[in-house]
Amino acid sequence: MSSIPTIRQCFLAEVIGTFILIFFGCGAVHAAVLYGAQAGLWQIAIVWGIAIMLAGYCVGAISGAHINPAITIALAVWGGFPRERIAPYIAAQFCGAFLAAAILFMMFSPKLTALEAAKGVVRGEPGSEITAMCYGEFYPSPGGLAAGDEIYDSVAHAELKKTVPHEIAFLAEVVGTALLALVVFCVTNQKNQGAPQDRQGIIFIGLTVSVLISVIAPMTQACFNPARDFAPRLFSAFAGWGHVALPLGSDWSWLTVYIVAPILGALIGGGLHSLVIKTMYEPTNSD
Repeated sequence: MSSIPTIRQCFLAEVIGTFILIFFGCGAVHAAVLYGAQAGLWQIAIVWGIAIMLAGYCVGAISGAHINPAITIALAVWGGFPRERIAPYIAAQFCGAFLAAAILFMMFSPKLTALEAAKGVVRGEPGSEITAMCYGEFYPSPGGLAAGDEIYDSVAHAELKKTVPHEIAFLAEVVGTALLALVVFCVTNQKNQGAPQDRQGIIFIGLTVSVLISVIAPMTQACFNPARDFAPRLFSAFAGWGHVALPLGSDWSWLTVYIVAPILGALIGGGLHSLVIKTMYEPTNSD
């Protein structure tokens, strides 16, 4: 007779799983921004995908490896996940992501400082998004401004920002997270005869994130996960980026684009599965 994992066990599992996700995923971003370690976006994207697979195989049998508040909420609304476990799961996910961000900061701090000096930016002042992007996310991605030997160009940054207005960033995150949630629901539905077998669904969930990053990351850095953005963003605000990382009162796009949009997208994706696709897994007989 199998026992159901306790809430404490699930809490710890979600902390560990989300730590794995953020350590490898944001670690790849650090390596790319600070060292030019990745040859292209796909290399970063596939690291995020593999991080999801590793987290899933490590803790999936304990907590389900949600590692994403948007997915937890969608599962509670559409998948029968116990609602009393929503808050502990989300708290665990934020804890794991915050801890991973802190460890990455300790590891990469000298190089972060060196890049800021080379680019002529002051941490916490405009332009320091080029290093803050290793933690929280910005739209459009300022990664190109961090590359090369040129001094940070505020005019070029202003022109870049015009290419992805708020409504486009919001839409990209809604659509991306909806597609992710749709895949999560579909590949984990035991009545779906076309779903991967033998716990291989997590592989396809990871690959889904990778391909979504490949499309959406140049616009929004591809969040799809409120814990992935807000916990590292909060850490970076405490670590010196301040108002640049968390512009409370002046710019709420960190809330709308990176928290509200993923939750809305996950609810849409879960709803599409539950109200439309799920009903077709068992077609009714007709004359």
